[in-house]
Amino acid sequence: MARRPTIKDIARRAGVSESAVSFALNDRPGVSRDTRARIRRVAEELGWQANSAARALSGERSGAVGLVLARPAHTLGVESFFLQLVSGIQEVLSAARTALLFQVVEDVDAECAVYRRWWAERRVDGVLVVDPRTGDPRPALLAELGLPAVTIGEPGPPAGPSAVPGPSAVPGASVPGPSTGAGASPVSSVRADDAGAMAQVLEHLHGLGHRRIVHIAGLPGLAHTVRRMESLRAEAERRGLGPDHVRSVVTDYSDAEGAAATRRVLAEPRPPTALVYDNDVMAVAGSAVAAELGIPVPHRLSIVAWDDSALCRVTHPRLTALVRDTDGFGRLAAEELLSLLAGGPAGVRESERPRLEPRESTAPAPAHTDS
Repeated sequence: MARRPTIKDIARRAGVSESAVSFALNDRPGVSRDTRARIRRVAEELGWQANSAARALSGERSGAVGLVLARPAHTLGVESFFLQLVSGIQEVLSAARTALLFQVVEDVDAECAVYRRWWAERRVDGVLVVDPRTGDPRPALLAELGLPAVTIGEPGPPAGPSAVPGPSAVPGASVPGPSTGAGASPVSSVRADDAGAMAQVLEHLHGLGHRRIVHIAGLPGLAHTVRRMESLRAEAERRGLGPDHVRSVVTDYSDAEGAAATRRVLAEPRPPTALVYDNDVMAVAGSAVAAELGIPVPHRLSIVAWDDSALCRVTHPRLTALVRDTDGFGRLAAEELLSLLAGGPAGVRESERPRLEPRESTAPAPAHTDS
């Protein structure tokens, strides 16, 4: 078995003392610039890497950040959003030679327990927090523990016609975040304009003559689910449509629950003429249910998917979808966390607003449909 190189090996090869090696590799004074360069060159030649556990015990950084996902594990394998998000996060962290520690848990209580354990063990320097919730306990806990954090998906502008982007809505721009109190850890956020995205969807469907629209939503406790539902309701009311015409039903994001919800609403005495799904997987499942029931898409039923993906583009008919740079969303979050770890201020950063891409799954509402 190959033996890992040690500081003693580097000292022997470089012809210096072990203390000089320690000073050079930890950016401490005590060695000349030329000696520091020679020591680092030898360390690289030998393939030396710092021991993260020893560095943590000495109070130095661990060189890792954490991401905990509190969602049903069976919903993750087919959903493209998190794969793209993590891809963007990893792109930035890899360039910064920072590791990503990832864990899936059952609920938020278990997630908070992971944060406490990581903090006690000094496993991570900071964390990325996904799926903000109503009454979310995590930001306060992380501030209390002193773990720098970035929350991904914080609320965007309020729903309704007055939601006009201000200066802070420039993609990638940062504005000061809320104070976390003296001595507390900085907690930043990156956010998406879910309200504006839902407004685009309803404007498109309403313009096609649809008056009975059902939103097949995700998990009810998530802040972005609430924002989308509130935006749908506000945009419907602006157009004189009440809850008997436009409404939301919640699911767990899985294809099974998306299909089951589709069956239920299409079996109603006055079924919807348009369905809006909170992810691509449920939209594809809903399209399959419609085909099974003999309901042609889009001639009798229009379908919109919240997140575009390859699934939306290869399904027949191709699905109208909201297109957003999910990889870029992840990159933005990782960049913000690295900025916090470098001593930067906490803030709020805006991602690029999603845009609706009309395809073959949406068409004018059936002419014989009453309102």
